[in-house]
Amino acid sequence: MRRHDEQGSALVEFSWLAIILIVPLIWVVISVFEVQQGAFATSAAARAAGRAYALAPDDATGEARAIAAVEQVLADQGTPGQRASVSVSCESPGENCHVGTSVITVTVDSGVELPFFPAILGGGAASFSLDATHTVPIGQYVESAPEVQ
Repeated sequence: MRRHDEQGSALVEFSWLAIILIVPLIWVVISVFEVQQGAFATSAAARAAGRAYALAPDDATGEARAIAAVEQVLADQGTPGQRASVSVSCESPGENCHVGTSVITVTVDSGVELPFFPAILGGGAASFSLDATHTVPIGQYVESAPEVQ
């Protein structure tokens, strides 16, 4: 019997093993960075929306400014395609959120699509859900005038 020469086959096996292991590892690392970027953007958007709402003269203007602030912050953070929904709630002594002892809570719900998600693993792109909440006492940024009755 003649023996086959296996010289050089270890290099081929190592190369294939490296490709099989490194490619998924790179995808996981890129996905983690995308999710982290989205989390930072969502957190900053909630904070900016809370400030914008608190500095507005009334609730309707505050809601519009909060939504605009979220869109601007997401674009500034490098995630312009990231969609977000903004909800505002407040605890106030009256119906107006812009009085002295009010506490405004802004919640931003968002999501990040994972990059290079193979279509064979499911229909459409995979996404990761994110949310952030920021609470602002109204007197933190402005001194409110007493209500006129």
